[in-house]
Amino acid sequence: MSKYQYRQSDIYLPGTDLPINRLGIDNADLLHEIEAQLLQQAYAAFVSELAPATRLDEAYFQTLHRRTFESLYEWAGLYRTEDMVKGGSMFCRAAYLPTESQRIFAELEQESFLHGAGQWPPARFAERLAYYQGELIALHPFYELNGRITRLFFDLIAIANGYGPIDYGVALRDDPEVGNNYIRASIDCVRRADTRLLQQLIESGLTRSDTA
Repeated sequence: MSKYQYRQSDIYLPGTDLPINRLGIDNADLLHEIEAQLLQQAYAAFVSELAPATRLDEAYFQTLHRRTFESLYEWAGLYRTEDMVKGGSMFCRAAYLPTESQRIFAELEQESFLHGAGQWPPARFAERLAYYQGELIALHPFYELNGRITRLFFDLIAIANGYGPIDYGVALRDDPEVGNNYIRASIDCVRRADTRLLQQLIESGLTRSDTA
């Protein structure tokens, strides 16, 4: 079974949490290395394409996932159609996922996709980033690679507002006493709709870019 307690299916290799992939890879380390390489390439591509007129909407969010991972996974960019649970936390039910996704991105559009937020105090910008990131964490729309694409999406919003990519380095590091702070923040978002820790992590990771 997968780490998401997802029923046996054609998404994962039997008895593992490794997704079936176009390259036939069954080695976890190799698969994760390729995913990381694809993500690095995606960062370079999407940052270079980012323009003032770029609509950071739902279609764009799905495009990030599809273009980044379509060479590896058939389901890249497609929303899941099965319920998923991880560590006792249940993500948005698949039946409600399209409607909830539309709601989140409609709210984001009402805030002009946070264009112009570079003029706000960093704490206010971090609060809005944490709100929307928390909503997408709880949504968990794709079968896999949700966290990395979600962080890419909000990095692009930060870059569009004169910041560098959000530095989650410390937050993603495992601490022997408190564990992984980003995971803790994500659990707070899913179980309690509490984005306070995530907001702290984002604000501490915001830095103005040299060209701002």
